[in-house]
Amino acid sequence: MNEDPSPGLRPQSLMLTFLGNYVLRRDIAVFSGSFVELFAGLGVGEHALRSTLTRMTGRGLLARHRQGRRMHFGLTGRSERILLDGEARVWRRGAVNEDWDGQWTVLSFSMPESWQRQRHDLRSRLMWAGFGPLGNGTWIAPSKVDLGPVLASVEGLDPGRHVRVFHGSAGAPTDVTQMIRDAFDLDGLAAGYQEFLDRWDRPDPIPKAPHDLARYLWMMTEWLQLVGVDPRLPVQHLPDDWPAVRAQKVLHELRERYDAPAREIADRLVEFIPVAKAAAGD
Repeated sequence: MNEDPSPGLRPQSLMLTFLGNYVLRRDIAVFSGSFVELFAGLGVGEHALRSTLTRMTGRGLLARHRQGRRMHFGLTGRSERILLDGEARVWRRGAVNEDWDGQWTVLSFSMPESWQRQRHDLRSRLMWAGFGPLGNGTWIAPSKVDLGPVLASVEGLDPGRHVRVFHGSAGAPTDVTQMIRDAFDLDGLAAGYQEFLDRWDRPDPIPKAPHDLARYLWMMTEWLQLVGVDPRLPVQHLPDDWPAVRAQKVLHELRERYDAPAREIADRLVEFIPVAKAAAGD
């Protein structure tokens, strides 16, 4: 089994997981030295941690708050929206779609050949929104998707001119199971969930971790990366042994084990100051 506790987890991803669990909705800013101490236990050195804080501030994901000679970091409106979306994906929608209503969103787009950056941006955002490509600029998602935020985020895109969207069910002779396999990387998705199980589906995951807070942050960051690329495909059209089913059960079981001790450790390690609520438009 895989003993690596952080499979390619970037410091920014770990930071967002921490912020979503221990800063979101609290209107606080965390002392930079607390981040240094906490992330050292996650295997992130001080230089990498401070570089992450600087980059995230530059990208509008963190706001600086100075108190005396101390620097603190809090959320912005942008980071709050990202964290709330991640929270909904994990705890409200989940990774297993067992109540699919048979409805699809079909999107086609046509852009000038010179718009390579816009094409790349749109494809990336469609994948995040749960779409898979069928070819020739046609993408599908197994639900009715609100595409307003997706299309609005692509600079220069005029949805009325460049995009067509349809909602409905698949008709004969469409083989939905095969269509899903054509449009989505099922093997890649399954491999990600299996790797998660190899690491966490055991009596004592990551025995060399310094504490349960580290385990919880590693586990949740890995899970967020999985659900970030998982389009929540209808389980009735997936292989019978689809590993996301077991992986989600393990996640919930370990959350019950780690949540309270992890929160106690975070409360002990983190120094913070109260700040005004982040503006929605930040």
